[in-house]
Amino acid sequence: MPFDAFTHPTDANARRARRKDARPGELLAAALDLFVEKGYAATRVEEVATRAGVSKGTLFLYFPSKEELFKSVVREHISGHFATWSEEIEQFDGSSQDMLRDCLQSWWEHIGATKASGIPKLMMSEARNFPELGAFYRQEVVQPGSALVARILQRGITRGEFRPMDLEYGVYMVLAPLLFLSMWMHSLEACGDPTTRIEPEKYLSTQLDMLLYGFSAGSTAPDDTPHLKLEQSTQ
Repeated sequence: MPFDAFTHPTDANARRARRKDARPGELLAAALDLFVEKGYAATRVEEVATRAGVSKGTLFLYFPSKEELFKSVVREHISGHFATWSEEIEQFDGSSQDMLRDCLQSWWEHIGATKASGIPKLMMSEARNFPELGAFYRQEVVQPGSALVARILQRGITRGEFRPMDLEYGVYMVLAPLLFLSMWMHSLEACGDPTTRIEPEKYLSTQLDMLLYGFSAGSTAPDDTPHLKLEQSTQ
């Protein structure tokens, strides 16, 4: 037997240590895949462990419950970006229009173009059945994400680049296209019909052009624009 066929004990220990360090990331990747593919309710922790190549007991060493596993997936793949984005906003030297453009581009690169884009669709469909997860998602994603967008819009207003607006609803205007794109990619488009294919870059660029035209300080809405009177559902 060749000499190099023997493995030194310290080498084997080092490999086991590296494997142990990698397990949380492997489990989170497997969990993200299954949550997006099957939804929260239908995903079993046994499936996550199997896909990650470990036992269920090993999974529980890192994540004590499916709920905690899901929360860790959200923190790893979505809310973990907020600190960096907040710093980028603080240091941005360009116009607020360019800042908003960079905001959407960064969302697409780090979330929209990844498997994590399926999480918003999951929350829209299952938050009602799991209100504790809905509350977590609002606190961990919706509120800080909305605050970042509000900072961009307020910056534009303060600098005279954007016209005065209701910030809360201005934020909704920015977030709505992102939510629609996430929902579409993980529902109708996922069925494989080429007629439902949306080019994400073209879609986001078109939406941004319309937003910037509406937000622009040179574009003012008439004072007498009536508000829609929508009847509230009694169901």
